[in-house]
Amino acid sequence: MRSYVRSVVDIDTADISDDTLNRFLGEGYDVIVYSEKRWPFFEVSTTFDTVADQKDYTLAAVGTLVTGGLREIAAIRTDSHVVSFVGRDAGDVVYPLNVTGSGSPWWWSYWGESVRLYATPTGVETMNVRGYKNPTAFGAGVSDSTEPTDLPTPFHMVIATYGLARAYEQQEDPTMAAQYFQIFNQELDNLKARYDDMPAPQPVLLNSRSASRWRSMTILPNRLRYSWE
Repeated sequence: MRSYVRSVVDIDTADISDDTLNRFLGEGYDVIVYSEKRWPFFEVSTTFDTVADQKDYTLAAVGTLVTGGLREIAAIRTDSHVVSFVGRDAGDVVYPLNVTGSGSPWWWSYWGESVRLYATPTGVETMNVRGYKNPTAFGAGVSDSTEPTDLPTPFHMVIATYGLARAYEQQEDPTMAAQYFQIFNQELDNLKARYDDMPAPQPVLLNSRSASRWRSMTILPNRLRYSWE
């Protein structure tokens, strides 16, 4: 990426050092990574084991088996049932702090990068977790040919475009810097629209109406489906 940026701006290492240019590219990487909380390419599945009589688990403990750790938790379930998310206040109302409700967890809350399970586990139980992993560091110290492993290929050129904008800015060419910043934002918006799109199996809903009254009632209605639903 460094070679590409230098060839476009027509500069060499005397104008911008490798370390500085790497940091520019790292800035672009971070802008992309943290512009969206739930990029699909950061989705991971993992497990962690509960401890008897322990209801609180740090995010680091939950994501122990994930390289780099978890950034966000989307869902938790046991082998037999879904553990539903509730707000911390609601969970503490049902299970007051001075009362030990024990059993298999059916609810969980999240606060201060810590998961609280309701009820408090009575023993070891495997919890299945879906979430989003922390991105791999990119920028400082990378070689010219190194590309970010976390991002799909279409994003690599977007990072280089950000590097071009910062290089022009460093070379005191605000007009070209502004143009490349605009291109960067446009390309990022286009990729967001592509990668944040709904899954292909998900039916498209128009005018905020459910695609099927059958599905809008419950996941598994306790009656047969009528032909007109």
